[in-house]
Amino acid sequence: MPPKGESKEENVILLGRPTNNVQIGLVGLPNVGKSSLFNLLSGLNVAAENYPFCTIDPNTAVVPVPDPRFEHLRESWKPKSNIQAVLKITDIAGLVKGAAEGKGLGNEFLSNIAAVDAIYHVTRAFKSKEIEHVEGSVDPCRDFEIIRAELISKDLAKVSTFVSTLKKKMNSSKDKALKDEYESACKALEWLESGKEIRLGAWNGKDIHWLNTMTLLTAKPAVYLINISEANFVEQKNPWLKDVREWCKVNSPGAPVVPFSVSFEQKLKGMEEAARAEHLKSVKVPSMLDRIITSGYKALHLINFFTAGETEVRSWSIRLGTKTPQAAGTIHTDFEKNFICAEIYNYEDFKAHGSEAAVRAAGKYQTKGKEYVVKDGDVCFFKHGTR
Repeated sequence: MPPKGESKEENVILLGRPTNNVQIGLVGLPNVGKSSLFNLLSGLNVAAENYPFCTIDPNTAVVPVPDPRFEHLRESWKPKSNIQAVLKITDIAGLVKGAAEGKGLGNEFLSNIAAVDAIYHVTRAFKSKEIEHVEGSVDPCRDFEIIRAELISKDLAKVSTFVSTLKKKMNSSKDKALKDEYESACKALEWLESGKEIRLGAWNGKDIHWLNTMTLLTAKPAVYLINISEANFVEQKNPWLKDVREWCKVNSPGAPVVPFSVSFEQKLKGMEEAARAEHLKSVKVPSMLDRIITSGYKALHLINFFTAGETEVRSWSIRLGTKTPQAAGTIHTDFEKNFICAEIYNYEDFKAHGSEAAVRAAGKYQTKGKEYVVKDGDVCFFKHGTR
């Protein structure tokens, strides 16, 4: 439970940057399909050859976040322009065992992970004579464990150094803030030493305040992506998947687990739209790209509100728990500073009643003040003192 006086939404490890610039990184061992997935998601021609460290510099793309609510609003209003919410995805070169000690291109890669706000953990669960595995065999749970251990090791070194430095400062200071930081840091150090990731801990308000200054790797939200063969994906069977789900349940409870197939998605990408639809109908399994994107978006604690009218329909990204002035500030900082009120209805009411006028007639169009927490799917019109 959050400490008294704090909301559940406030008592979380926050995003590292404004919501219009958050990004999620693709992380995994070499040759698991990470860069191929990035190519599918972004359409960019990122190198994906069969050898370790093919991708050295991080590649970043902005991809639209699928949302049928946005599509319905756009079709209903028929605006002059429309702008969809997006997710920024970074392809980070493959990690290897010992990266925290600098093996491979370890320290550089770990720095790239530090720059993102959440992590797609990608592993491979299929055998192939053509695609070598850096560890010599296919074992997705082992691969996840290698990455987890490297991230914990890096955080452990950082927090350990912080604790030592802070302890010296405390010898010559009676500052209570230093004591609070030291207590939180010691708690985090003990947690990491036990082999656990920061995001899975039970932290109080003071701990959260300190953690939000540290940008620790294991504090970042995670989504687990399992790359399986096309045949396994179509059959919905895979010899490793049960063990992977169990590993994730034990080591990362609550995190999304998404099986997908790079080869299946590549085949779809090469088809014309009609042939693609016919193929999906025949195999009776969907493309997983939309689910991968939305899982990452939700892992970042992001939701959408909309502005809608004949001029423009737009989807805006905000963090879960955001109040109306701050939501207005995502449009323009002056809207937040000079906020007066917000006129709001939810998309579900729009869908049920068919138009904004009908929503008004049903009494679902409401005026909200500064303390209203914007909900996912709210359609907002902000009134402010800015001209």
